[in-house]
Amino acid sequence: GIVFNDVYAASKFAVEGFCESLAVQLLQFNVFVSMVEPGPVKTDFEMKLMEEVSRSEFPGADPATVRYFKEVYLPASHEIFSTLGQSPNAVAEATVAAIGARKPPFRIQTNVLYTPLVALKYADPSGDLSVRSFYHLLFNYGTVFHLSLG
Repeated sequence: GIVFNDVYAASKFAVEGFCESLAVQLLQFNVFVSMVEPGPVKTDFEMKLMEEVSRSEFPGADPATVRYFKEVYLPASHEIFSTLGQSPNAVAEATVAAIGARKPPFRIQTNVLYTPLVALKYADPSGDLSVRSFYHLLFNYGTVFHLSLG
């Protein structure tokens, strides 16, 4: 999960747990469950949402959180979507391939640029590596990371 995406992350983790349970239950019937995990996807919707949110006032929110959200999170998020985002067509192609596969894998990560970040979750059982890496990517190394991909 990423800061300011708490509810979204919770829903994704719920779907992941549901799919894991379903995959085990349905395997006896030779039914295969796959999760398509695209990571960031570049769409007009995402960019318009970020622009609209950046102009919002957020009445009732404390000023420090609003400043953090607008001055740190939104620019970093925009950078990540611009740098790591893939096209909706790429996600659709991966989904169609999974549907057409005789025995599709359970987990399908469609974005080769994002896969190493996801791998950090599994590389360190304590979780510290992925948490700290996402933190640094989002708040410290955004520009350096973007330049390294160019």
